[in-house]
Amino acid sequence: MKTASDTYIGSSLYAARRAADVAAVLRNPDRHDSATLIERLKMTLASYGELDPHVLPSELDEFINVADKIYRVFAAQTIEEVARELNELFKQYAHAPRLTMHNGTPWHLHVDASDHMPWAEWFGASSAHALATLLAEKQRKPGGLCAEPCGRPFIDLGKGGGRSYCSPKCATRARVAVYRSKLKA
Repeated sequence: MKTASDTYIGSSLYAARRAADVAAVLRNPDRHDSATLIERLKMTLASYGELDPHVLPSELDEFINVADKIYRVFAAQTIEEVARELNELFKQYAHAPRLTMHNGTPWHLHVDASDHMPWAEWFGASSAHALATLLAEKQRKPGGLCAEPCGRPFIDLGKGGGRSYCSPKCATRARVAVYRSKLKA
């Protein structure tokens, strides 16, 4: 049986990727009924080592609200806009930093109020902390949004001019679309 310490990675990069994936799941809530959306959310959280995430239907609207705010971080065009969006998340969800060890994880830093916060509040605080840490470490935007029509948030800490796509598949799709449009012209 897997324990939390087996899957726990205490890095900001790991938590930032979780933020991007959860924001992607909750980006278009109208596409799914509440039960399906909660199940997809739980599966995403579990894939990042969150043991048995109990997201209640009554918490879904707040989770979507937080995910929208996280999405705005990825959509921001400048590092200043990213910092402004993250500061808003900190203002709403973060508390004094504290060290914690729970569910078999090693000691790690939390900026939420307690280990018993509602999932959405924990997600807002932990995502802001992770994304802000990456911004501070790299002095650049921690990610972006995939080019249209995908629009999926992604983490980008590579060298160079920055990515425009969430995956090689989307990059290839875009190149093929450009090629086909040139053939038609």
